Amino acid sequence: MKKVTIEDVAQRAGVSTGTVSAVINEKTTVNPRTKQMVLEAIKTLNYRPSGSARNIKVESRDYNCIGLLIREMDNPFYTALAKGVMEYCATKDYLVFIGSSEGNHTFAENFTQSCSKKNIKGAIIAPVLEGTAEIEHLFALKKINFPFVLLENVHGIQANVVSIDNTRAMKDAIMYLIESGHTRIVHFAGPEHASHTYERIDGFRLAYSENPLIFSNDMIVPTGAHLEDGYHICFEYFKNRSRDAFPDAIVCYNDLVALGVITALSEMNIKIPEEISVVGNDDILFSKYAPLKLTTIRAPIHELGRKATEILIQNIESPTPMPPEKIFMHGELVIRETTSIKKQPIHKVTV
Repeated sequence: MKKVTIEDVAQRAGVSTGTVSAVINEKTTVNPRTKQMVLEAIKTLNYRPSGSARNIKVESRDYNCIGLLIREMDNPFYTALAKGVMEYCATKDYLVFIGSSEGNHTFAENFTQSCSKKNIKGAIIAPVLEGTAEIEHLFALKKINFPFVLLENVHGIQANVVSIDNTRAMKDAIMYLIESGHTRIVHFAGPEHASHTYERIDGFRLAYSENPLIFSNDMIVPTGAHLEDGYHICFEYFKNRSRDAFPDAIVCYNDLVALGVITALSEMNIKIPEEISVVGNDDILFSKYAPLKLTTIRAPIHELGRKATEILIQNIESPTPMPPEKIFMHGELVIRETTSIKKQPIHKVTV
């Protein structure tokens, strides 16, 4: 079918395209009879104005818009982050358009390109790593001076970053487990397209480098970011493993993976934390209300969203270029019911 245009509406109503535009944008210069004719033509032709044809004001206020690109729609981490973004935007009369890449680089690129071509002032981006493609994609945004803030550091590009110090947080968690008597720790690692995955693996390695225990690559178990990933990989990991070869702790990429692991261990009649301690990451809301309250690395997610938005809007509204900021917030280990203490640890942790 041929797309209906503003010219088609004007011809049907017997008016100029300027008059149709004035009706669409609720100008008071059009007399009521002409306005009715135009509205009837729009309805009859099923015309939908493009963004460039609309300039609608809400309560006589113009809102600026930013984009927020998250990576997993079902992850409460991004829900909490989005709330922080929206709350700060509300104080500045900005609106937020949200998209989720689900780890797909092409979607991430299309979303940000679309933002840069529409009336979107800037974007907060959870990047999807895919070789050099992500760098080229972000360089393209920098080339046209499109403001953006990354939620993870991407090596090779100078850009605003607001993230968690994942390496330090993971190191602290592993150090606590070692000091409290755990000697066989494994890490259920995140997806390949997330830089957080590699930062947390680095923290795991770093903790071992500062202890007499020996690190080996089979301690890193590729898993993913979703609850079902933790559930299925946990079954796969334990199916041919004798009890005397069990790890005594599993540290997970995030809380969703940890909850999947806990469910799988329970179904295999493996006791938590008596046989195996489980640690999550993020401290999503469900973690402290689960039947077995989850020990996890608490991330200041809400504050992260607010800070990223603050920096983005500052860059949007600044009359001169601003130097990139890199802010890495601290996560803290929160001890609950899924970890055991075999001996008293030296370092103080949150309970």
